[in-house]
Amino acid sequence: MKRKIFNVFLLSVGQVLAVVIIVGTTMTGWQSTQSTDKQFLPDEQKTAQELKEIVTVLAEEIGDRNYASYHALDQAAEYIIEKFQAIGYSVEVMRYRHEGREFKNISVEKIPEGVSEEIVVVGAHYDTCFNPGADDNASGVAGLLALARLFKERDVKRRIKFVAFVNEEPPFYKTAAMGSRVYTRRAKKNKEKIVAAVILECIGFFRESRNSQRYPPLLGPFYPNKANFIAVAGNFSSRRLVKKVVGSFREASSFPVEWLIAPRMIAAGIDFSDHWSFWEEGYPAVMVTDTAFYRNKNYHNQNDLPSTLDYDKMTRVVYGLQAAILDLVDENK
Repeated sequence: MKRKIFNVFLLSVGQVLAVVIIVGTTMTGWQSTQSTDKQFLPDEQKTAQELKEIVTVLAEEIGDRNYASYHALDQAAEYIIEKFQAIGYSVEVMRYRHEGREFKNISVEKIPEGVSEEIVVVGAHYDTCFNPGADDNASGVAGLLALARLFKERDVKRRIKFVAFVNEEPPFYKTAAMGSRVYTRRAKKNKEKIVAAVILECIGFFRESRNSQRYPPLLGPFYPNKANFIAVAGNFSSRRLVKKVVGSFREASSFPVEWLIAPRMIAAGIDFSDHWSFWEEGYPAVMVTDTAFYRNKNYHNQNDLPSTLDYDKMTRVVYGLQAAILDLVDENK
C-alpha cells in the first residue's frame, strides 16, 4: 500500500513538473533582444508612408474582405491591381470559380534581361477572417507592393513573381479552393521551375515590452521575450531557403530576425499560410511573419486595425527582405 501511495505521489509530482515546464516555456521567451533604430533615408521614409497608406486603405476604407463580403474582396483586388499598374507592371489576373463566384489571384513579374526559367515567388494573401485584417494580412500585401516597387528598376538574374493570393482564410484554408493552392497546382501542371517562395504573413505588429512574445510549448528558452523581431519559418525540405533568407537579411539589416525549422507537430501554426500550398507541390517555401497570434491579441478580431501596427519596423523588415530576395534572384550566390 505504501509503495502504491509513493508511486501515485511520484506520478503527481511528475505531472505537476510537466505542466510547469510546458507553461513556463510557452507563456514567453527567455532571451533578451534589443531592436536598434537608425535614421531613415528619404526612400525609406517614402516606404514607411506607402506601407501605412496601403494598410489603411485595405483595413479601414475597404475593411472586412472575404467571400462573405464579396464586394469588399473585389474592391481589394481592384485596388491591388491599380497599385501594381501604378508602379509600371503589366498585371496578370488568375481567375477561378468556386460555388458560383469568381475569385482572383493577382500577379506581376520582373523578367531578367537574360533567359532564365527559374522563378522566385513573393506572395501574400489579401482576404481576411471576418475582420479588418490590418496585420492579417494588409501588412503582408503592403510589404508585397513595396517590394514590387523596390524591384521595378533592379537588374535580376532570375524571374520574380509578386503574387497577391485570395482565399487563404477559413473556410478555404487547406482546400482546393484556396487561392495559393489553385496557383501552385497550375504552376506544377505547367512545369514552372519555382526555386523559392517567400510568403509574407503578418509583418506589422511589434512590441518592445518584456514578456510580450509567446511560443509553442518548449520553444521559449531558445527565443526572445520581446515581440520586436521578425521570424522566418519553414519545414525541413525548405531548410536551406530558411537559412539563406535569414543569412542575407542579417547581412543587410540590424533588425532582429529569428528562424524556425520544424514540423507542424512541434510548432503549431508553422504551416498556417500560403507557403503550405507550395510545400504540397514540392516547392521550397518560407513564411515571413511577426508570429501572429503568438504576440498579437488582435489576431482574427475586430481590433486588428491600422493604428496597432508599427510602420517604422515594417519598413526595416521590407528592406531586410529586399536584400534577401536580391540574393535569391542572383543565381551566382
